[in-house]
Amino acid sequence: MTTTTAPARPPVRRLPAGGPVRALLAALVLAGTVFGALLTAAGPAAAHAALTASNPKDGAVVATAPAEVSLTFSEHLAMGDDSIRVLGPSGQRADTGSVRDLSADGRVVHAVGLRPGLPDGTYTVAWQAVSADSHPISGAFTFSIGAPSATTVPLPGGETGGGLVGFLYDAARYTSYGGFALMVGGAAFILLCWPRGASVRSLQRLVARSWTVLTGATLAMLLLRVPYTGSGKLADAFDLAGLQEVLETKTGAALVSRLLLLGAAALFIAVLFSTYAQRVRAGVGAGGGTGDGTEAEGTDGGRADLAFGLGVGGAVVSAGIAATWALSEHASTGIQTGVAMPVDVLHLLAVAGWLGGLAALLTALRREPSIEPAAVRRFSAVAFVCVVVLAVTGLYQSWRQIGSWSALTGTEYGQLLLAKAALVAVLVVIARFSRRWTARLVTAPAVPGPQKSPELKESTAAAAGTASPSAAPAAAPSSRPEEPGAAEENVTGAAVDPARAAQLARQRTALADTARRKARDADPVRSGLRRAVLAEAAVAAVVLAVTTVLTATEPGRTEEAADRAAVSGSSPSADSRPRGPAEATIPFDTGGPNGKGTVRLTLGPAAPGANELTLRITGTAGKPLEAPEVRASFTLLDQEIGPLPVTPVKVAPGQWRAGRVQIPMPGDWLVKVTVRTSDIDQTTVDENVKIG
Repeated sequence: MTTTTAPARPPVRRLPAGGPVRALLAALVLAGTVFGALLTAAGPAAAHAALTASNPKDGAVVATAPAEVSLTFSEHLAMGDDSIRVLGPSGQRADTGSVRDLSADGRVVHAVGLRPGLPDGTYTVAWQAVSADSHPISGAFTFSIGAPSATTVPLPGGETGGGLVGFLYDAARYTSYGGFALMVGGAAFILLCWPRGASVRSLQRLVARSWTVLTGATLAMLLLRVPYTGSGKLADAFDLAGLQEVLETKTGAALVSRLLLLGAAALFIAVLFSTYAQRVRAGVGAGGGTGDGTEAEGTDGGRADLAFGLGVGGAVVSAGIAATWALSEHASTGIQTGVAMPVDVLHLLAVAGWLGGLAALLTALRREPSIEPAAVRRFSAVAFVCVVVLAVTGLYQSWRQIGSWSALTGTEYGQLLLAKAALVAVLVVIARFSRRWTARLVTAPAVPGPQKSPELKESTAAAAGTASPSAAPAAAPSSRPEEPGAAEENVTGAAVDPARAAQLARQRTALADTARRKARDADPVRSGLRRAVLAEAAVAAVVLAVTTVLTATEPGRTEEAADRAAVSGSSPSADSRPRGPAEATIPFDTGGPNGKGTVRLTLGPAAPGANELTLRITGTAGKPLEAPEVRASFTLLDQEIGPLPVTPVKVAPGQWRAGRVQIPMPGDWLVKVTVRTSDIDQTTVDENVKIG
């Protein structure tokens, strides 16, 4: 016997069940990619350690070859063999390749021995290391034995930590912070605010996929450490020998520890969404609780014990994961590290509790409009505690990393910190609106759950193979034989077509989603709260990006200390550097129309080593002159050195600049400047400049 059914409705297109979760995670990954691109465009990350002195000094000329070259740094760092290389005038290795640690009495000194019998000439010292806060640093300078000479060794361009590898590493760094915040904050939201959320699929996806994102980003950072701190070549990410060396470093150990702790976090998540969720459902179904975290009298204490155990275990695992950042980045270096690292752990946990909890609340408000007002009220209290912890720990971290008011406004770290403080202030203002909506939600009537429409009831009954009250009466028995491929009859006499059942299931899900969205949008209080939380989450993503930039920026206290060392004479070749730059004004006339003008030359610090050349070209009226081409050269006539060509770059109308102009030794240098004002009109003028 067959049963006639209503004509098939066209399939209803529905949003993916994990839409909000996918949107949050996709936004996180996209923001990480864009953020990494911005960091790459800005150049390699600033380092915590800086070179403060060297022997021989930068640009020095020594009578005989020294036995070794030593470098002094402002902070402890990791160096291995070949971290310091000394190259002769023709590019040949002049060092023994073995780096020794000579640190003592608070001074961080590393040295490499030189080979005997080195000839006279100019030698290039190139060094590369990893600072104590995990960032790669590098640099180079020159010195001469006997007398300066021409050299074929170009100074490195400072690409360590930049390029494609730097872009990928910075994106993974940001993504890992975001994954940690979403995972920890989402789990805390369920345990502390809304236990019934353990059974909500959208929250399960949020926490589980955040764990996946954090694990993947951590693995990527571990593999990228080799090229990030070394060659800069992406192919070296699979260098097993280099990976073994990374595992022996502090950062490598922290990343491996994070992966192990993520294994424990996976077990925590499994128990949270299985055993704990089942007990919450059993308690609600038996009338033992409301599902929002409150217990009715006589409720079995098993769920409370499990919740307590999950809370303690989750807090330990979360603190351990947060400690992998504290033990390997800024908190592990500088002053008061014993206090700074626990404070950093608290800071990260507060960030996760607030920002990750915001994402979880937004997901719940969007996918589960029946969330109890008491749960929202509890999150508001948790968020307030997190903000207080953030304020206290943030003030301490700011004092520790900045150290002075001048560094707050005069360093990149201080400026980023001010930007972060402004964004947090915006977050607090938006949070006040959220708290107002929360207060209105508590006093507003409960939102009824989505009701099944007649179409939904009919689809449910048809998919189950039974008739609904609204369904058409069964057709009379037919003697027509079954067509080939017809579905077999079930015990009730109704045919169950798998394709039809799947279609009805899709319709049923789509209708349920539509009813849920209608119920959600029908409540103006919840809609207002959802918009406020969405605004908070958007600003929070920017705060997370600025925080990640701060972890890759040299702290203001360290930057100012390095500047003071340079002024006081402890930096390389500081004893020969004058207090001000050398300046000269040179008139010129190319002979063509508008060919007369003046070149104002500024060379700083006018000392052996790296200098910056600035040329300002003005016409007869004193206005900037647009010259198609400007070139310069340096010649030391009495030593027959040069000309050393320099090609400045135009940086503004009438202004040209060249950085890292290498002057090998002091003396009266002849500076020649060539100015071209048209295709055929040009002239070369010169002036003597005192160096050193």
